[in-house]
Amino acid sequence: MSVNKVILVGNAGKDAEVRYIDSGVAVATFSLATSETYTSKSGEKVTTTEWHNIVAWRGLGEFAGKYIQKGRQLYIEGRIRSRSYDDKDGVKRYITEILADSIQLLGKKEPGEGGQAAPANDFPQAHSQPQNAESFDAGDTVDDLPF
Repeated sequence: MSVNKVILVGNAGKDAEVRYIDSGVAVATFSLATSETYTSKSGEKVTTTEWHNIVAWRGLGEFAGKYIQKGRQLYIEGRIRSRSYDDKDGVKRYITEILADSIQLLGKKEPGEGGQAAPANDFPQAHSQPQNAESFDAGDTVDDLPF
């Protein structure tokens, strides 16, 4: 058995960019910053930031394009994918991405979202459909999981 599961809480580094592939399927991409603060041996507070490349497909991609703006606090569940591609100069590049399965908006509601502030569960949220329908059994329950 293996598990590829990522949970991130951070802030969008840019507005989500949505494009549509030939078949009309939406693909949104954006960066997410997660930060960690600790105190060094000298007593100085140090903050390190990790940047994550997020990819959201189909309805989740359309959701991202509508709601995700730079600075927005997000909760994302997904999985890690590493891939390579050739850039415009023919140089092979490698990238690690998070394929989002679920996105939830956190923090204060933005203007136009119907209020000032609300609990996180009052925000729009979206989930993707399982990529391999044959690997998902609607009869599975939490009790069936091996851990």
